[in-house]
Amino acid sequence: MDNAERALLDLRAMDELASMDSPYHRLSPLSKLVMTIVYILITTSFHKYDLTGLLFMVIFPLLGYQFAMIPVSTCFSKLRGVLPLVAAVGLLNPLFDRVPVFRIGRITVTSGMVSMITLMLKGVFCLMASFLLMATTQIDDLCRALRRIHCPRVITSLILLTFRYTSVLLDEVSDMTQAYSLRAPGQKGIHISAWGTFLGQLLLRTMDRADALYEAMMLRGFSGEFHYAAGKRSSRYSWAVTLAVCIAAVTARYINIPAFLTSLFI
Repeated sequence: MDNAERALLDLRAMDELASMDSPYHRLSPLSKLVMTIVYILITTSFHKYDLTGLLFMVIFPLLGYQFAMIPVSTCFSKLRGVLPLVAAVGLLNPLFDRVPVFRIGRITVTSGMVSMITLMLKGVFCLMASFLLMATTQIDDLCRALRRIHCPRVITSLILLTFRYTSVLLDEVSDMTQAYSLRAPGQKGIHISAWGTFLGQLLLRTMDRADALYEAMMLRGFSGEFHYAAGKRSSRYSWAVTLAVCIAAVTARYINIPAFLTSLFI
């Protein structure tokens, strides 16, 4: 299986995850979108040295995956290409911020190490929350929710078309890769001498497919904006969960809950 086929399977797997039925899936798309935005904003607002306070924020994505009946390992597996980039944020902090904070045996922990770990956790937590939203919400429902919070129609249309057209592009790449392998048996991958021709043919084929898709959309009355079908109404249960998560996140932002709980037992 080549990389294009693997990426296509991953894309289809996301659709299958979003079509599942679970308590988290049954929340309205708008409430899940608001909840995720609030969570990301509050998580990124933590001070770079507030590591203990930030640790409480992992509860939301962990509980979300449990209620969505999706293993947390699925998130890390699907985002394996992005996580190293997120983990690289703040790697140079220990070199520039060497103020000692405490010692663990013979190891001196500096404020730069604390800020590095804090930045890494912020990125991982935000990725987990974003993936949870995508894995439990159909793309049409998500774009409809974005329009309800007055997101520009250009952005929602680009998101929807990009998501839908990616599968078409991957199909073309898979077909061309298979055709190349049949003409070059025993060769691993595409030879560097054929890269230019391959990319040129891919560009021409995808442009032809894009023109055909656009003409089909115009024939069906497309005028620059998608008219989404009426989605399910937001229930009281959905907004109650959203309100509870937002209150818990705001509380964790201004009260160091781990430190507070530790002080109760020590």
